[in-house]
Amino acid sequence: MEEYKKQFIEFMVDCQVLKFGDFVTKSGRQTPFFVNTGFYRTGAQLRKLGQYYAEAINKTFGLDFDVLFGPAYKGIPLSVAATIAISEKYNKDIRYCSNRKEVKDHGDKGILLGSPISDGDKVVIIEDVTTAGTSIEETLPIIKAQGDVNPIGLVVSVDRMERGKGEKSALSEIEEKYGLKTTAIVTMAEVVEHLYNKEYKGKVIIDDKLKSAIDAYYDKYGVK
Repeated sequence: MEEYKKQFIEFMVDCQVLKFGDFVTKSGRQTPFFVNTGFYRTGAQLRKLGQYYAEAINKTFGLDFDVLFGPAYKGIPLSVAATIAISEKYNKDIRYCSNRKEVKDHGDKGILLGSPISDGDKVVIIEDVTTAGTSIEETLPIIKAQGDVNPIGLVVSVDRMERGKGEKSALSEIEEKYGLKTTAIVTMAEVVEHLYNKEYKGKVIIDDKLKSAIDAYYDKYGVK
């Protein structure tokens, strides 16, 4: 596992973004782990987060694209942080764009904030996590309504590695259905590999009991 992935897993733990317990996902699944990017709350945290995203984006997509689109609401700071990091790290100026939940009818009108999306633009979508692929169904029509636009990829922070609406993983379903290349900074398998029965800051985060709960979750919702 690359060093930046290990650092990112520990970064999520430090920021209380990666939590273990009893949660319900947006798709209604009861899960023993949860990723909430709303817990990145300081400038320093967002700066580091943007750097991790920038590395994952460059590794998978390169930098030959025009717009990084972050769906409202959580995608807004993600797109801003990542475009700043891409500028600083790779000296490449990518435009950021997000949508509004409510269309604005005065001043800077419309559904978008940040950069407009123009004909011919290559767009990468940035999200926090994808569990069942439901959010992408809302996002793509917004992007494609802007003109002759080419969405080329989706980057998330954590690949939960579970089934979408069928038998394949959510990210695989998105790739097949929409022709989007997908990537994640880390997968849950990498999270478990790095944290299982290992001390981090004096504490074992994933012990045998939690590992059993995670295994049971994947028995139910994992890719067969």
